[in-house]
Amino acid sequence: MKRLGLLLILLTLASQGLLAQDTLILKQDKPVATVKVKNKQHSPKKATWLALIPSAGQAYNHKYWKMPIVYAGFGATTYFAITNGNDYHLYRDAYDFKMGTKTNVSQEAQEEAAKYTEDNLITLRDYYRSNMELSWILTAAWYIIQIIDANVDAHFFYYDIGDDLTLHIEPQWNTINEFSLKNGNNIGLSLKLNF
Repeated sequence: MKRLGLLLILLTLASQGLLAQDTLILKQDKPVATVKVKNKQHSPKKATWLALIPSAGQAYNHKYWKMPIVYAGFGATTYFAITNGNDYHLYRDAYDFKMGTKTNVSQEAQEEAAKYTEDNLITLRDYYRSNMELSWILTAAWYIIQIIDANVDAHFFYYDIGDDLTLHIEPQWNTINEFSLKNGNNIGLSLKLNF
């Protein structure tokens, strides 16, 4: 519990240090000028609102290559939903015609009713209905995913990966600490991450 509290305190202090970096000091020959960095114009909130229109959030984030992927996802899931919906209606009508509850059905439904038994028609009807419903659920999930993608991209819009992103692993020999006083010297690894 103490470790968790210490970790939360360290993260809070680290985040305060990151938030305080809004000035940039430029050193020239003699004069030192402090320049205030402009407020960021790219808003994650605006990207999220724009993402309510499919792929508009990706366009706002200048991720134009994602726009065809968003539309392809909507096209595929909608295609399967409509195709399975048409087959569901066909076998529903064929079953109703076979049971005699509906007489005004298409010629194709009458042919399917003649071809299959009642149990087969129920199985086919339920199969295509579940596929249709699953396709519409996937369409809704794709819609939510593209909104989340636009929001996350907007949060990382100004994120800069510098050239000095390194991890140094070095052996370490500790001789003086509480653990070593009880158990002798200890050997370990030191990990240093620069970013």
